[in-house]
Amino acid sequence: MATTMIPPENADQFLSQCGWAGARIEPLAGDASFRRYFRVFSEGRQAVLMDAPPPHEDPRPFIAVAEWLGSVGLTAPEIIARDLERGLLLIADLGDDRFKERLDSEPHTERELYEAATDLLVHLHRHPPMDGLPPHGLDQWLDEIMLFTDWYAPAVGLELDAEEWRAAWREVLEPVANDGLGPVTVLRDFHAENVMLVHDREGIAKLGLLDFQDALAGHPAYDLASVLEDARRDVPPAIERAMLDRYNRSAGQGEAFERAYWALAAQRNTRILGVFVRLWKRDGKPHYRTFQPRMWGLLERDLAQPGLESLKAWFDRNVPASARAEAWSEWA
Repeated sequence: MATTMIPPENADQFLSQCGWAGARIEPLAGDASFRRYFRVFSEGRQAVLMDAPPPHEDPRPFIAVAEWLGSVGLTAPEIIARDLERGLLLIADLGDDRFKERLDSEPHTERELYEAATDLLVHLHRHPPMDGLPPHGLDQWLDEIMLFTDWYAPAVGLELDAEEWRAAWREVLEPVANDGLGPVTVLRDFHAENVMLVHDREGIAKLGLLDFQDALAGHPAYDLASVLEDARRDVPPAIERAMLDRYNRSAGQGEAFERAYWALAAQRNTRILGVFVRLWKRDGKPHYRTFQPRMWGLLERDLAQPGLESLKAWFDRNVPASARAEAWSEWA
């Protein structure tokens, strides 16, 4: 599924119906799903057109979560107009100053920006989870790591025992599921490419959130691991450690949160290894192979943490070095 950036054929009609007749439409971005984004310009205004074509996509979760995030004091795109039958949304434009590019161009801002991202999660987690969100707990975590056996392992020539795999993960994740922390609203894709810096806002509202339509009710450690163990950019371990301590101090958490952080970071990174192979093999997006060495570096650091010894031993018995980062070196 290679993304093409030609506007949907009904875009002009939709824009006319919502007061943007004759707007100029320019490609903005595609992502790992069927969703595509275009910037539209009309009479000195600009906004973003989201194309979330049914039956592959449903824009209603995006709308619901965007409105809820706004209600708790966070910044998400305002919904200007919608056509749910066609999967079209016109949403507020949060600008071009993305977290990732700011960090790349101004590395001296790294600590400040990650502090803001950490504080945003502390604020979010002080609110009960949004009503109606599906759960993200032990059953879901165990289902997600099967992407590794179903997609990753065949791609590198491994045959793994699925039941033994699930049992190894259950031993690590079951205590996290029962640690009494949460549930909270989990954005699931909270990382440097999904956060904008909005210039007319202050404090945590300065961070504009994107790509949150898959939000779930889950563990508070998950999104912190998502932003600090970023699949697309290297976050220095010292920054990760400082932000983990900052969250723990601000949220009043302790050892249970620390254990959960490393276990869920390992779970997430293992899932992503499988997702990136699926995006390559099934969806025709081979560039995701370039991220795999980073994912292995993150996962191996997670597995070295206290509490994950049994899982590390499973990996060491079953996944040789030649099937880890080394397998992807030509694309790095």
